[in-house]
Amino acid sequence: MNNANQQNNKSADLIIINGHVVTQDKSRSFVSAIAIKNGFFIATGTDKEILDYKNDKTKVIDVGGRTVIPGLNDSHLHIIRAGLNYNMELRWDGIPSLDEALRRIREQVPRTPDPQWVRVVGGWSEFQFDEQRVPTVDELNKISTKTPIFILHLYHCTLLNKAALQDAGYSKDGPSFPASEIQRDNSGNPTGLLAAKPNALILYSTLDKGPKLAYQDQVNSTRQFMYELNRFGVTSAIDAGGGFQNYPENYTVINDLAKQGLLTVRISYNLFTQRPKKELEDFANWMKIVKPGELARC
Repeated sequence: MNNANQQNNKSADLIIINGHVVTQDKSRSFVSAIAIKNGFFIATGTDKEILDYKNDKTKVIDVGGRTVIPGLNDSHLHIIRAGLNYNMELRWDGIPSLDEALRRIREQVPRTPDPQWVRVVGGWSEFQFDEQRVPTVDELNKISTKTPIFILHLYHCTLLNKAALQDAGYSKDGPSFPASEIQRDNSGNPTGLLAAKPNALILYSTLDKGPKLAYQDQVNSTRQFMYELNRFGVTSAIDAGGGFQNYPENYTVINDLAKQGLLTVRISYNLFTQRPKKELEDFANWMKIVKPGELARC
């Protein structure tokens, strides 16, 4: 970034003042203000120096002494899949007790329209709770046996109430998963606990059985998720694929937003084949419809 003391006749599109701006220059210096034009930094310095770059069309933001940092990149994120489902999820991030977490489930049940599920998909650990434990299936069934409840605990296990078991098609006579475990009682009935033994295939395949949002709702959900990432300073990400995320159908929303210039997170993503023994067929098909590097332009 150029110092404001240098002669510069350019006018800025955006000026940020009254900040604690991390410049990331060689000396790791801080300034109070910056000027930006056409997406590039053109000057750094004091508020007075940078305001010399202001014209009638310049947007000026006073950040009130807050720290301003370069945008963060998350190099392994499932932003596409998470975006499609974000508006359907109940979050337990930072909740201090299991009692409070279950109370939020009880509140969410009457707000959840049929046939949608109440979903808690990661973002929590039993160690954040005062009780130091995960909920039980019995606790979920006491809350509701009519509205499906799906609770994902890390890549370790999933808890389903009776309604979710029924919606997912898990019964006494249902199939088993060779790479996972459906816990059963002495009569062979599923209890509602799914365990990732040795992998999490059953957890994400079960989540994929849940109802999807309509296209316009997926667009809104994806934009809301990107805003949430922006709130934490994330402005770019690499999507890792996987988890029943199929190309091109599950990529339509993110591609449409990119074409409209509505992405607030720059995204590079990988194509990850989802069909066992069909990998060659998938890759051969993708080579006909996409080019190397094309996907990174989002």
